[in-house]
Amino acid sequence: MADRPQRRNRTPKHATVVRTERLTPHMIRVVLAVDPASALEIGAHTDHYVKLLFPPEGVTYPEPLDIEAIRRDLPSEQWPRTRTYTVRAWDEASRELTVDFVHHGDEGLAGPWAAAARPGESVHFMGPGGGYAPDPTADWHLLAGDESALPAIAAALEQLPPGAPAKVFVEVAGLDEEQKLPTAGEADIVWLHRGGGPIGAALVEAVTALDFPAGDVQVFVHGEAGFVKELRRHLRLDRAVPRERLSISGYWRRGADEDGWQASKREWNDEVEREQER
Repeated sequence: MADRPQRRNRTPKHATVVRTERLTPHMIRVVLAVDPASALEIGAHTDHYVKLLFPPEGVTYPEPLDIEAIRRDLPSEQWPRTRTYTVRAWDEASRELTVDFVHHGDEGLAGPWAAAARPGESVHFMGPGGGYAPDPTADWHLLAGDESALPAIAAALEQLPPGAPAKVFVEVAGLDEEQKLPTAGEADIVWLHRGGGPIGAALVEAVTALDFPAGDVQVFVHGEAGFVKELRRHLRLDRAVPRERLSISGYWRRGADEDGWQASKREWNDEVEREQER
C-alpha cells in the first residue's frame, strides 16, 4: 500500500490569488502565485498535495508566519485550521500553483473560501507531500475516485506514457460535473453519475465488476473513506493486487470535517489492515 507517504515540511509558504475559474457547477479552480522566497519542491508525483492554512475569523498572525510560535504562544482555538488539497498543476517558470476545490455552497471551509477568493488575496500553505505517479513499466493502470480525487486523476492521466492502457472510473454528481481529461495514454474513461445515490456506490460496483486485463496493474483509488475501504479490501483480497502496487487512501469521510477525519484516520487504517489479514 502506498498510502500517501508524507514529506514533512513545516515551513509555511505564502501565495497570492492570481485568478479563479468555475470549471463545473461544483468545482472551482484557484491559481496561486507562490512567493519567490518560498522554496517549493514539486517533482514527478501526480498526487502532490498542500495543506492550506485558514486562521479563525478575526485572528491575524505576524509575518513571516511561524506555526511553531503560534502553537507555542496562542490558545488552540486561535491556531489555523488546515485543509488538504491536491496540486492540479505547477508552472515552475511562472511559479503558479493550480488547486481545484469542490464547492457545495456555504458548506465547509475551503470551498466557500475558493468561491469568494479574489486576485491579490493572500493565503499560506504547507507542503507539498505526495507519493504516487504512473509507473511507465506497468502493463496497465486502474484509477478510480470521486470529485475529491479528480484533480489527482487528471494529473496522472496527463503523465501517462503514450499508449499506456488505463481503466478510469470517476464518480460525480451528474453530467454537468464531467471535465475533459486529456492524456497520451489509451485510457478508457467512465464517468459515473451519482444522482441521489450513496457516495461511492457506483464506483464500488464498477470496479468490482471490471474484467481485469492480464499483467501487472498499478492502482490509484482515492476519495470518501467508506468506498475506499471497500475497494481496498476487494483489490487486496479478491484481486490479489500486491500492496506495493496500490495507492489507496481516504481523502475525506462523510459526516466528518478534515479535523475529525485526520484525528481518526490512523485508527481507520489499522482497522482496514486487520481486516485484510484475517
